[in-house]
Amino acid sequence: MKITSEQEMLKFGKEYGRAITAMPLLIELIGDVGAGKTTFVRGLAEGLGIKEPITSPSFTISKTYALPGGKTLVHYDFYRLKDPGLMAEDLEENLNNPNNIVVVEWADSVTNLLPKNHVKIEISYNDDGTREVKL
Repeated sequence: MKITSEQEMLKFGKEYGRAITAMPLLIELIGDVGAGKTTFVRGLAEGLGIKEPITSPSFTISKTYALPGGKTLVHYDFYRLKDPGLMAEDLEENLNNPNNIVVVEWADSVTNLLPKNHVKIEISYNDDGTREVKL
């Protein structure tokens, strides 16, 4: 799928969020810095009914957002961690919670914890400034 603007990435995330029916769910986001991973999560959160602002967890490693109905969106960014340490335990706990949607950016250091059957969304730049999204 070709994405030509930030607004389109937000719309894609929002539509994806509205379509989620089964939980727990893990979404792994793959893409370079600035590819639009957090923009996708902002749209996803809106589609899930989250009203608070979504920001990148690059410095805090994870952020948690309450969903309507007592469910939770947990957003991780392992970019700065070569060894996740205690955050691996936190991730594993959240992956095992049936009320969670977990989104992981830069999952290289925790691939051993990720279930085999999870959603991978790859976002890459095109030469014309657009993004290509592959599910």
